Amino acid sequence: MGIGRIAVALAAAAALTACGSVIEGAPKGERPDPRKVAGLEISNGPSGPRRGVPAADLSVENGDGGEMDQLAINTLADVQEFWKAEIPNSFPGKTFEPVKRFLSYDSNGKGVQVCKIDTAGIANAFYCALDDSITWDRGELLPMLKDTFGPMAVVTVLAHEMGHAVQYKLGAASNIGPNTPSIVKEQQADCYTGVFMRWIAENKAKHFELSTGEGLNQVLQTMFFIRDSAGTSFEKQGAHGSAFDRVSAFQFGFTLGATRCAEMNEAEINKRITERPFDLSDKDQGQGRGNAQVNQDKYLKALEESLRGAYRSTGAAFPAFDREGVKSCPDAQTTSPASFCPATNQIQLDLPSLVKIGTPPKKGTKGGIGDFAAFAVIASRFSLSIQHATGFRLDDDAAGQRTACLTGAWAGLTNHPDPPAGLRLSPGDLDEAVAELLADNSLIAADVNGKAVPSGFARVEAFGDGFFRGSSYCVKKYSV
Repeated sequence: MGIGRIAVALAAAAALTACGSVIEGAPKGERPDPRKVAGLEISNGPSGPRRGVPAADLSVENGDGGEMDQLAINTLADVQEFWKAEIPNSFPGKTFEPVKRFLSYDSNGKGVQVCKIDTAGIANAFYCALDDSITWDRGELLPMLKDTFGPMAVVTVLAHEMGHAVQYKLGAASNIGPNTPSIVKEQQADCYTGVFMRWIAENKAKHFELSTGEGLNQVLQTMFFIRDSAGTSFEKQGAHGSAFDRVSAFQFGFTLGATRCAEMNEAEINKRITERPFDLSDKDQGQGRGNAQVNQDKYLKALEESLRGAYRSTGAAFPAFDREGVKSCPDAQTTSPASFCPATNQIQLDLPSLVKIGTPPKKGTKGGIGDFAAFAVIASRFSLSIQHATGFRLDDDAAGQRTACLTGAWAGLTNHPDPPAGLRLSPGDLDEAVAELLADNSLIAADVNGKAVPSGFARVEAFGDGFFRGSSYCVKKYSV
């Protein structure tokens, strides 16, 4: 995250006023049930292959009959069964023809020729429209995904490839043509993956089951893992999107269905996508490019200025920053590494712990997440102060979602090319927010006492609501 210009442009000021003024009251609105994920009950049961179900029988070229190939075959059988029914339902007049060719290979062994490439040394999975085929690496890619995130990670990746098959078979009905940028194709495939995963979560798949709590979180963590690296331009050939972009597309499909995926075109992507390259101001200051030392005075002051600018029109008395650590509070439990105390209207900061979160991991070391994760944690506690001043409860069922949403709304303001004040979003920052939101005890999506929204999916969804729609939407959707 970098420091933006402090001067306030008229257009930016108008945007701030519009977003800030809506929190002045406590408008009533129908909010989602925090015990559900996109209308489904939150569950933490088993996720992965169903036990006792006969294996699917698909013809696979070059397979070895091992565990990875069978996992892939069962996935592809289920996903084809799903799209065979879903395509005519969502796109009247259209049908889904099964993929013509499935091929397995070991990237550590002899390569095979497919889609005009030699697979030797390539750990990948891909759909090829030239011969209507899906190919996967059983030697390195699939075992790594399974060992790291569980078997549903393999299902996620292969469902994404089938998503490409869906869009090519739909053609114009899915807004896909010969000159469609890769980012549109990849976002659509992520969205179609979400549609299929919803079907599994609804307990309709033959070979797999998916819990909407831990299981769905692991799927989102897989989407995070396969993101583009920070600083990639979405205009680059082969771009898939940042973690925030990929998770957002997945959630659109999971929540809104296949027709929402087909609406994705170049204009929609250009308006929504957050992935962009670094610019000259995104310098490496010893924390990796685009990452700041979160305990430096200039960055804490810039953060405070940014937050004050976001909420200036509310008329609320702004909280003071106490940098001496987290202390006891008479009317709320303390939360680490940042805590809001309503009685004193203070945000207490544990700077050493915030520095740990704000230090991105390096190869061979655990590290934290990145500077924006730490700044967003502080911003979430700041939003609690504003909620308190404007009449919202800080410990009701909606508080965690509302806090995540308002933090996302603040993040959206910092995403302007010329932000109104304080901090400016850098490439990779939103991915850091996703990483924190998917952590077990996310503070960005927690109430004043640190009680986090139980579903990682719901946390990211609330943050995205704020980022894309602003704070007015937050208080309407997440008010009691």
